[in-house]
Amino acid sequence: MMKVVVTGAGGQLGKELVQLLKDDYHTVHPFTKQQLDITDRNKIEEMLRKIKPDFLINTAAFTQVDTCETDIDNAYLINGIAPYYLACEAKLKKVKFIHVSTDYVFDGNKTVPYLEDDDTDPKTIYGKSKLLGEEFAQVAYEETTIIRTSWLYGHEGKNFVNTIKKLAGSPKEIRVVDDQFGSPTYTKDLGMAIKQLLTRPPGIYHVTNSGSCSWFEFASEIVKCLHSEAIVSPVSTEEYGLATPRPKYSVLSHKKLNSNGIYMRNWQQGLQEYLAKEDDESGN
Repeated sequence: MMKVVVTGAGGQLGKELVQLLKDDYHTVHPFTKQQLDITDRNKIEEMLRKIKPDFLINTAAFTQVDTCETDIDNAYLINGIAPYYLACEAKLKKVKFIHVSTDYVFDGNKTVPYLEDDDTDPKTIYGKSKLLGEEFAQVAYEETTIIRTSWLYGHEGKNFVNTIKKLAGSPKEIRVVDDQFGSPTYTKDLGMAIKQLLTRPPGIYHVTNSGSCSWFEFASEIVKCLHSEAIVSPVSTEEYGLATPRPKYSVLSHKKLNSNGIYMRNWQQGLQEYLAKEDDESGN
């Protein structure tokens, strides 16, 4: 069994990953942002020196895309500089480092799934700061694994699935953009893949549920699974009026993941399990 530190343990992915690792009898040391300031290199050094883990997994991030555009300093500090500090200290302590990144590092102009070595060209402060974190971490430490994911949702948090669930209970029409495409990803499935990547070579990996859809198709599937009669209407990104641009197409290829013996179930299956578990926990 291994000793693993998980930062960002208060987030949807962090919570899921901590539980999955414990289920496998690993010794897990979870840290929320209140418990560990990952922008303080001295705190990171002190923590690693005391715990002496085998792995350090960073799931912490500043993910509010619109807010990143105005709170630029914090976006770069948390998403860019902090991964560098974590990677530097992991190298000094000979701890393997895994860092979770995003599809936003790409421009979204492709029409076929992005490969790990495709050119990056982020169009937002969020994407630019996350790309900086990737680059800094890899320069600092060759034993770094970067995991890019997309359209993430999990239990105990604010996400697209829960938003649609709430809206589906009202008589109002649900307007959802139909010209942005990606792969919805359940935190449990991402967490399971991360566990397997602990024993794979370092590098960049794309990890999402398989298949792809538009946000409109995703919302429609959620409403269908809920057996709701809510009306979901497609609108263009321009009509919807988002403050910050989103990638039009950010489907990530699983070619490298598959070549390492890791396969992801389709996004519809992940969604069905997520909703069933949410129902069980709410007593429905």
